[in-house]
Amino acid sequence: MTPDDWELWNAWVRAQRLLTRELDRGLQRECGISKAEFSVLVTLWRIPRHEARVADLVESLGWEKSRVSHQLTRMEARDLVTPTRSGPSGRRTGISLTAHGRSVIQEALVVHGANIRRHFLDTLSPSQLEAIRSWADETIARAEPAE
Repeated sequence: MTPDDWELWNAWVRAQRLLTRELDRGLQRECGISKAEFSVLVTLWRIPRHEARVADLVESLGWEKSRVSHQLTRMEARDLVTPTRSGPSGRRTGISLTAHGRSVIQEALVVHGANIRRHFLDTLSPSQLEAIRSWADETIARAEPAE
């Protein structure tokens, strides 16, 4: 790689890190939730009945099972999600949004969307937006395993 290539790469990584940090701070400051909580809430929000098996949530989020389990325990304590239990052991097999969790994610989607628009979308020209969309689609197609 040339020095210019490295400079471009480092600028890309830094810009992405700073943008992500600003968006994460907005979620915390304006909605009182972390990026991880947002990820769980929005995943459940998009599922019919806002309920999923924990194993499916692990797969959707791409996290380790232990990370999901610990995150869900913290979110249960905050009344954002509630476990669904089944079988003779009564083990948690699923998770669903509580009324409070539904309210929080509805507000967070509006706030986060506005922050994405302000800090990212509105700063780009139509040609820049198209170039980023094209690059992202191509990168996903190359890097994501075919199902």
